[in-house]
Amino acid sequence: MRKLTSIEGNSQALDGGALFGNAPKALWSRWFQTDELNRIKVSCRALLIEEDQRNILLEAGIGAFFDPVMRDRYGVIEERHVLLDSLAAAGLKHEDIDIVVLSHLHFDHAGGLLTSWQQDKELELLFPNAKFIVSKEAWRRANNPHFRDRASYIPGLTELLTNCGRLEIIENSRSKALGTDYKFHMSDGHSPGMMLTEIDMPSGPIVYMADLVPGTAWIHVPITMGYDRYPEKLIDEKKDLLDDLLAINGRLFYTHDPQVCLSGLKRDDRGKYSATSTRKSIKKLEI
Repeated sequence: MRKLTSIEGNSQALDGGALFGNAPKALWSRWFQTDELNRIKVSCRALLIEEDQRNILLEAGIGAFFDPVMRDRYGVIEERHVLLDSLAAAGLKHEDIDIVVLSHLHFDHAGGLLTSWQQDKELELLFPNAKFIVSKEAWRRANNPHFRDRASYIPGLTELLTNCGRLEIIENSRSKALGTDYKFHMSDGHSPGMMLTEIDMPSGPIVYMADLVPGTAWIHVPITMGYDRYPEKLIDEKKDLLDDLLAINGRLFYTHDPQVCLSGLKRDDRGKYSATSTRKSIKKLEI
C-alpha cells in the first residue's frame, strides 16, 4: 500500500512572458493574473509517497538556499524552508526520507536538498538517509551546462551529491532502488535527460510531470515555456505522453501550478487536451 501527499515548497513570482514562451499575454492572462512586475505566482511542489517500509520524495522544490539578493532576483517569496515545514505537517522530518527522485537538477527542483542560507555559513546537504536518483543525461548536463542554462544550476550541488555516496544514476526506465512499481519517461525538450516518474496506483498510474507540463495551462499542446531548450521537441514529447496517459486512465501531478496539484485528463472532439477532476492538494491518497 502506498499513500500520496502533495508537499508544498517555497513559491516563486516569475515573469509571465517567460513562463509562456511565444504565447501572447492576451492568451495566458485568461489563466493567470500578474503583479505590477508582470509576474505570476507559481508553486514548487513535491510529491511524498509513503510505503509500508520507506518514504519517497519526488523533487525537493526550490528551497531557501539563495542569499537575499538572489532570492529577490528569482522571486522566491518565503525566507524559511517551506518544504521542511510541509514535511513536518505530514508527520515527517527530512531524515525520514529514504529516496529522493530528481527529474533534473535546475535549482527550482533541487534547491530544497540544501540547508537554508545563513550569513558566512556553507550550504549543506539535507536528507542524510536518502538515496538520490537522477538520470545520466540530467547529471551530465548539470556538470557541464550550456551558457543558456548555466544559471539554472546550483554551484557545488553535484559535488555534494557525489560525495554523499548515495547517488543512483539512471540510464533506462527503471531504478534499482525504487523497484518495479515505478518507471521513468525521459524527456529532452525542457532540459536534456529530464525524468518523469510514473507511479503504479490501483485506479491508474500517476505521472509526476515536472517541466514537461508544469501546470494545467500547459496541457494545451502548443504551449511551452521560454525556459525550454527545445520547444518543438517538447511539444512532440508532450503529445505522445498525453496520448499514452489518456489511453490508460493516467493522471498528472503538477509541480508549478499554484491551484492544482493533481488532475485527470480529457480530450475534446477537436483533439484539444484539458485537465479534469482537479485537486488543489492531496493527503495520503490511495486511489
